[in-house]
Formats: sequence, structure tokens, C-alpha cells
Amino acid sequence: MTNAEQQRLADDYDSWIAWGPYVAERAWGTVREDYSANGDAWNAFTYDNARSRTFRWNEDGLFGFSDDNQRWCFSVSLWNGRDPHLKERLFGLNGHEGNHAEDVKEEWWYLDATPSHSWGRTAYAYPRMEFPYAHLRQVNESRNRQEPEYELVDTGIFETGWWDVQVTHAKAAPDDLCFDITATNHSNERDTIHLLPTIWFRNRWSWGRGEAKPELHVTDAGGISLHETDTGTLELTGSPGSTALTCDNETNRMLVHRQDVDVRYPKDGINDHVMAGLPTVNPEGTGTKAALWYQHEVDPGESVTVRVRLATSAKDADATDEIFAARQAEADEFYAELLPDTIDPQRRTIARQALAGLLFSKQWYHFDVDQWLDGDPASNPPPASRLSGRNTSWRHLNNADVIAMPDTWEYPWYAAWDTAFHCLPFTLVDPTFAKTQLHLLGREWYQHPNGQLPAYEWSFSDVNPPVHAWAALRVFELDGGWDTHFLERMLHKLMLNFTWWVNRRDADGNNLFDGGFLGLDNIGPFDRSAGIGAGRLEQADATAWMAMYSLDLLDMSLRLTHESPAYEDLATKFAEHFAYIATAMDEHELWNEDDGFYYDNLKIDGKSIPLSVRSMVGLIPLFATRIVSATNQQRLTSFTTHLTWFRDNKPECSLHMHENDRGDLLMSLVSPDRLVRMLQTILDEDEFLSPHGLRGLSKAHENDPFSLKADGQVFEVGYEPGESESSLFGGNSNWRGPVWFPLNYLLIESLRRFDYWAGGKLTVEFPTGSGVEMTIGEVADHLANRLVSLFEVDESGQRPAVPNNEMYAPGGPWHDRLLFHEYFHGDSGAGLGASHQTGWTALVASLATKSANPLGRRSQAR
Repeated sequence: MTNAEQQRLADDYDSWIAWGPYVAERAWGTVREDYSANGDAWNAFTYDNARSRTFRWNEDGLFGFSDDNQRWCFSVSLWNGRDPHLKERLFGLNGHEGNHAEDVKEEWWYLDATPSHSWGRTAYAYPRMEFPYAHLRQVNESRNRQEPEYELVDTGIFETGWWDVQVTHAKAAPDDLCFDITATNHSNERDTIHLLPTIWFRNRWSWGRGEAKPELHVTDAGGISLHETDTGTLELTGSPGSTALTCDNETNRMLVHRQDVDVRYPKDGINDHVMAGLPTVNPEGTGTKAALWYQHEVDPGESVTVRVRLATSAKDADATDEIFAARQAEADEFYAELLPDTIDPQRRTIARQALAGLLFSKQWYHFDVDQWLDGDPASNPPPASRLSGRNTSWRHLNNADVIAMPDTWEYPWYAAWDTAFHCLPFTLVDPTFAKTQLHLLGREWYQHPNGQLPAYEWSFSDVNPPVHAWAALRVFELDGGWDTHFLERMLHKLMLNFTWWVNRRDADGNNLFDGGFLGLDNIGPFDRSAGIGAGRLEQADATAWMAMYSLDLLDMSLRLTHESPAYEDLATKFAEHFAYIATAMDEHELWNEDDGFYYDNLKIDGKSIPLSVRSMVGLIPLFATRIVSATNQQRLTSFTTHLTWFRDNKPECSLHMHENDRGDLLMSLVSPDRLVRMLQTILDEDEFLSPHGLRGLSKAHENDPFSLKADGQVFEVGYEPGESESSLFGGNSNWRGPVWFPLNYLLIESLRRFDYWAGGKLTVEFPTGSGVEMTIGEVADHLANRLVSLFEVDESGQRPAVPNNEMYAPGGPWHDRLLFHEYFHGDSGAGLGASHQTGWTALVASLATKSANPLGRRSQAR
């Protein structure tokens, strides 16, 4: 039976998602806002600029909402009566200020959400005392890379009390949005909180491109009326007791640019008026930005609530109890079906919060590289250096879409391979959005004419692992395997991208590939994107990714033969391409027989040097594993005939094809024998196996770091279970020991595939040396459980991934508020990097619900 939320998505999808939480928590410090000569985005537009300077490309704010073109934006500003400015956006360090690069210094959580954005709940911990902005900067700048990041909770600021601000939204209709803003005084003193629900128009009129300036004004009833050609009329109403304030979303030029230009009521006008009573708000009650200012004294332990409502006509903001109750009940019903009682209650909580964070990570992303490079008619021309700098070869790229971000603060842009992983958990709640995201990257305004997919904003030309075919297949399967139209559209775009890889990243045409960092950042002894002198790197991971890509395109082609026999030829092509890549890896000795592991090879000074670092680079070949069922071989006579000829006439290329007693064909870089050898290392607790998943680097390198002398330099790799001590790729980029979700997820999937092919007969020790034999499938289940355990309460009552702080401790106020970090300490499991990397870490929702395995017997017998 279809529940109310599913009905919305089925009947009126576009209308319900037209308004959503599409406003970032940070828009400053991005490439889009960088118009400097030196490309230093962090200093070109700083946190302190943001309250006074108009954004060119998108907006930011706390608890933000907007339409799907971000013509209007809504957020909630706060003031504790002591801070030097309103809390309008989350604070963090830029890339130069932190000892481990950029980092948000706040405490906030995404607690619940539905895919239509009909319901959602967030929470923010706002200190009562003055926020320690300068102190956080000073301490972090003084720390070296061997010291941990200094966080807001480390300052002791919450010991003097804090405001627990919870913002819940509920839609009465697609264009009728209600907010409940509740602040609770967690202190021993009566205190005052200032709540400022704020609405404004994104500035589209100041750039000389013919956009008309919209207008808003204070109504006789004390609300805000908004008027714009595109949006029509919208009315913001609020609970009684507010003072309406208006100004313009215009840069304070005298402050920011030191220009003698009088903008009487600039963007920071409301801030300055609330802080100091300055006459910086428009007494006529008009402008392009407005706030309803509430001031409430609250007793210890007590709460204050204000409600606001945005709709196409003025409606009573306080007459919404039934709306909130109904939407919450519908959300519970939706998740009860998705996360039934058969799932452990803890895991249901983990999955629901992970999915909430994922849904709140959707942001409107706008970037027209052509306009950005050339500048706007009403602005000074950008420096000439821009035309030979970042992203100059991406003039076609023109993004103005709602996109799933890796993180709403730390990564306010899309990253191509992150997006692929996001789409799997998205499919659990909104398969339409997941499919749209994957297809979007291949659209003509994203994909380069040469076939490359844009990597990320700092350098669209960087190379991300080609995981999009895999993601498309998994989304297709999780959605029921019916949407062959989606699969066909994806295949056509991905073939262009595959051709780009073959033409651009196989330098010698020998089926060995490179790609530089390939998302693994500082995992190697040197910068893999820059290389060493005249040396050339043959990358085990890049080559293995391409073997996996070949198999994924083979898989897609086989599925599409049900629609058209023409795809048999394509399947044959990709099967053979896989075989050539697999053969090249063996011939060029990327597999080290002595160690039973895969390594990169460095070709330099006429020698071939294996970079014998036991890392995720050597595990990626395990991902290139697919099964062609006996049923498919019997059905597809042309494909089977050609593959038989190929195996008979090129026996060296058929070494990576193995049949079981059912006639199923395993195509894999890693043979079953090699798999068992590799797993002896992988499942060793002194190497890769941690209590909470697989480390990015073997722990054996703690006492035996890898060292390489080349080109007059010494390069080393040592085990670093926590934050990175290397500046190779900047901070928050450490693959030298921590546990990362995406590659763990792919390995679990591959093991389950091996187990299916072997019929449960392939066993190994788990852990290595324990004497306990398990099937490969059981090992996969145990690895999945270790990942989920990061968020589960352990014997001490603590969750390993959350900060080791009394606020998160058992009985603490934040114990059940989960954070989904970018990666996790290789020994303790502590969360590291971005604290809300809900994108690929949201894969925990799939693992917790056991929907991570789209490889069951039903789907394998395709």
C-alpha cells in the first residue's frame, strides 16, 4: 500500500521538490566567488566578507530553504546578545587557517527529513557566551600537523550554557511552507535569545545582464510580501511579537571595497541595526532582504517557539499544529515501511539520520564558467591571469541545478565520484532524484565535449575514478530493474567518457592507465598527479578502475540486449577490452607474486620500480569482478560465440575468466586463488582490518614505512590512522590509514559477488590467524557490520565515531545526535575530516538496512 509521502512523489513530484533545503551553510571561500589574480579562493571571499558582500553565484544561511532556481531564500539568523555579529551562517576556518586545512567549527545536526521536503528537522547548538571566533583561529593556526584539530567543544564554551535551536519545517502544500523555530535555554540563568527568520532575493540584478530588480515590503499586518516576475507574489507571516526589518541584498561597498558609494541599507543593514541600533534598515519597509526580529527572555530549562509561514497568500503562521502533526506522522509511516521492525532499532535510527543528512545536502549549484572567466558587464573586468588559469578549458560548463553535495559546509560544490556513491542511499528514498543526478553529469552543459566528466570546482579537469557506470547499475537494480530507458541514456554518455579515458589516460596505448590522485589524494609517496621528474607512473588503481569500467559497461550492454540485440556487439567489445586490460596488468607486473598484492610501478631511469605500499591502491583490482550467468550465455548466441572464439584464440587474455559448475562465467582481475592470498593480508588486524572496517593503508607501515629515493629526493609513506600529517594534497585528504566508506562498500560488494559465484564454498580465516574459517559472504557481512558499528553504542555506551566529549557521552544532551564524518580513525573509529560528509558515508544506511547487496541470487540470474 502506498503511503502519503510515496503518493506525493508519484503524483506530483516536480511540484513538491520545487521548494527545498537548497541553501548552503557556506557560500564564501568557493572558486565561484574568487575573482582574484592569484586564484586564492579562501582569501578572495572570506567568512567576514560574507555578511557584507553580495554573493554572485548562490547564497548561504542557517536552516536555509529556497526554490529550485534560488530566486528567493529563507534562513534563520540568531543572536545571543554577546556576539559581535548575527549568527547568519556557520563559521569555519579556511584552507590556510587550520592545521588540517578547512574545517567548520560548529555543532549542528540533521535529524529527520522526507524526500519531498514535506517534513524535516534540524538542530543547532548556539553558545550563550560570545562565540570564540578569534580563539579558534589562533589555536588552530598555532598547532602543527601532528596535533589534532581544535574544535568548538574543546574550548569549554558549552560549559557556560547554550541554546538548543531546533528548526522543523512542514509543507501544507507544495507552495505553503511552515517553520517551527524553538530555542531552549540550557543554562542556569535567565537569558535573552534573538530569533530572526530572514527572507531575501538572490541578487541577480547587479551584474548588468538585464535582470529586473524584485521588491519586498512590510505588510500592514507586520509580515513580508515578496514580488518578482518569476516567482509571483509570496507572503511571509510570523507569530505575533516581531519587528519587521528590511534592507537590500547589496554589497556594503564602503566597508568591503572602501568605495565612496552610498548604499544606505546594504546587506549587513539588519545585522548593524540589531547589534548597535544603527539606522541601516529602511524605515519605509521596502528592499530585497527582510527579517522578523523576535526577542525573548527565557528561564533556565525553558523554551520559546516562534512560527513563520511562506505561501502564495498570507496565512496564519500559528494555525499549523495539525500540519506539523500530520507531516510527522507521514514521515514516520514512510520510514516504517523503508525501515521495518525487523531491523534493529539502533540501525533504524542510524539509517534515518544518515538519510536526513543526505536529503539536507541537496543544494542549488550555479556556475557559468564562461561568464565567470570573462566577468560581468557591470563589474570590473577580471584580471588577465584568469584567462590562463583555473578551468579555462571548461567554458561550456553552465550549471544551475539542485545537486547532492558531499557536505553542505565543507564541500559546497559537487564532486563527480562522490555523487556516484550518494546515489545509492538516495535510491532508498528517492530513485528519481538519484537517476537525475547520475544523468546530469553526462548532460551537454556538464560533460566536456571531449567526453571527460567534470571532477570538482577547484579543477574540473582533475580525474575522478570512473564509478558512474557502476552507480547507474546499482541504482537501476535498487529501483527494481525496470527503467531500461535510464540505463540506455547513461550508457550512451558513459561510452563517450570511456573513450576519453582510453584516448587521454592510456599514454602508450598499452592498456595501462594513469589518472594522478584519482580521489585517493595523498595515499602515495609523492604527488601522483605531478609525478617525479621524467618518471612515468603505471597506476594499479587507474588500470583496475578501467577494468571495472569495462565490466560495468559490459553488464549494462547485456541488460539492454533485452531491448535490442544490437547491444550484443557492444557487450563483446567491453568483454574483450576488459581482457586486454587484465592481461596488461599481469604482463607489466602490477601484480606482485612474491607479496600477493597489487602495486603501482614507477618507470624511471630505464628501471621499473614497484611502489610496494600496501594501500587501497592494491585493493581496487578486487572491484573489477562481474558474473555472466549461464542463462545469459545461452540466450545471447552472438555474444557467446564471439567470446568463445576470443578465449580460444587469445588464451593469454582468457586467464581472468573462470567458470563454475553451474556454467556461470566469472570475469575478474583477481582469480579465486589470488583472492585468498590477498585476503590473508586484508583481513589481518595488523594490516588492513580495523575494528570498524578496512584501513586505507596497512598498519604494517607504522613500523615499516615505505621509502623511495628518486630524482634526488626521498619520498616516504607511513601509517597515519588519524588526521593527515602530510601536506601533499592539503588537509582532510588522508588515505594513509583511516577508514573510508566508499571503497569499503565496493569491496564488500565484490566479496558477495565472489561468494555467489563460488556457491558459498570459498572460505578464508577471519580475522587472519584466528583459526576461524568463514565463507567469503560471511566475511562481507562482518565487514559491513564493522562499518555500521561506528555509529552504534558500544559496551561503554559510547558511539566510536562521535567526539570523545561529555556532550556526546552516554546521558549527554547530544548522545543520540549522529555525525557522519568524511573518514574514521583507523584504530579508534573516531570521526575525522568533514563532520557532515553525509554523501558517501550515508552508505551506512544501505549497510544498516542490508540493502547494500543488490547482488542476491535473483538479480544475478539476469
